[in-house]
Amino acid sequence: MPGVSEACRVFQRLHESGCFVIPNPWDLGSARLLVSLGFQALATTSAGFAWTQGVPDHRLTLEQALDHLRVMARGIGVPVNADFEGGFAVEPESVGRHVAAAVETGIAGLSIEDSTHDAARPLFEFPLAVERIRAARRAIDASGTGVLLTGRSEGFIAGRPDLAETLRRLVAYAEAGADCLYAPGIKSRDEIAAVVRAVAPKPVNVLAAGDYTAVADLAALGVRRISVGGALARAAWTGFFEAAREIAERGTFKALARAVPYSEINGPLGKD
Repeated sequence: MPGVSEACRVFQRLHESGCFVIPNPWDLGSARLLVSLGFQALATTSAGFAWTQGVPDHRLTLEQALDHLRVMARGIGVPVNADFEGGFAVEPESVGRHVAAAVETGIAGLSIEDSTHDAARPLFEFPLAVERIRAARRAIDASGTGVLLTGRSEGFIAGRPDLAETLRRLVAYAEAGADCLYAPGIKSRDEIAAVVRAVAPKPVNVLAAGDYTAVADLAALGVRRISVGGALARAAWTGFFEAAREIAERGTFKALARAVPYSEINGPLGKD
């Protein structure tokens, strides 16, 4: 397809067979260090980036998100998948317009979620949720970029851990044009296997944010892609909090002595 970038072609190929990990950096420095470790693709994290801006997750503006995507997509040499939250809009027409702006940043993939962030009704109503995916699909197709669309159903992390409803939504998102399907929060082998079966042959992303699984186990279940969401950012903040609290509460600096050597960070960032 004319206009499809090499990053999009590489990203599409990664989803065709096997299983790969797509870790989530929160800024350009963490992205470049992940590339230096050999990861073939990366994904942004809305939470991780929001924290660097001094705001909670889901408080970023569309403009902040687009600027971040430009920096990430153009600053590293591997495909970048965008955590585009809910498209920064409710109505499908606006979601489509925002997706059209996002694909111009140079990203290779983009996800749209169905969470409202309203505790009283945590998920968009089914027909609206499906139309939002269709709108994203139309915008990507119109762009001719080949950006890969991931449809996310958030029930398991939004207070509605209903496997049947999650499967219904993921199947509908696949039929509406999502290239990859994702239900963050599913953890058991049975749940993961059910998702893989329901949307086959389309690829499935699984969130690995703890020690409840391993790459080999997920690959054996037919999972194609593994991301970590904000977990790497939280791991970094864990080290920060431990060291800062020690200084504040005890006046000692032992945690700083356990820090990664300067050269392990600075060295890879100096390489082209």
